[in-house]
Amino acid sequence: MQWWKRLSTFIREVTVETKKVTWPTKNEVVSTTTVVVVASFIFGIYLYLCDLVFLVLRDKVFELFGVFS
Repeated sequence: MQWWKRLSTFIREVTVETKKVTWPTKNEVVSTTTVVVVASFIFGIYLYLCDLVFLVLRDKVFELFGVFS
């Protein structure tokens, strides 16, 4: 079987399968994207605060044991 026949069969099969897909509406895409962006910001702020706390704790421990002296 030549490559162009295989390619033609592949494209035909992809077209048939794509017609079976239930595509989301614009409102669904906007709402789920909003949820992802907001959740990303919340987790980013949370991780920043955790990093800040651990940085301060590390500095206090180093200060306690005189590592920076």
